Amino acid sequence: MSLADEIERLQSLRERGVLSEEEFQRAKARLLDQPPAAPWADPAHDSFLHRLSRSRTDRVLGGVCGGFGRHTGLPSWVWRVLFFAAGAYFGVGILLYLLLWIFMPLEPA
Repeated sequence: MSLADEIERLQSLRERGVLSEEEFQRAKARLLDQPPAAPWADPAHDSFLHRLSRSRTDRVLGGVCGGFGRHTGLPSWVWRVLFFAAGAYFGVGILLYLLLWIFMPLEPA
């Protein structure tokens, strides 16, 4: 929604009496003071992969399985079994685990 559409919507709410004049002015000032949002900062793009991080507490090696467990609701031991099984299949699980260990950020302290 563009800035003009937002202001128009606020004006409509003020005309219907939903917003007082003071509330309208504050909301309008907030809209005008905001820097333009980057396309990648859209909450719709805040996907599972963008929130994924390695665990600091539930870890055996790098915390990858603990991070997956926290974000998916599955216990981390299930993820460990899955990675082990994938590792037994031509080493795919080992390679995937190492790449995730390198590229997944560590959870904030």
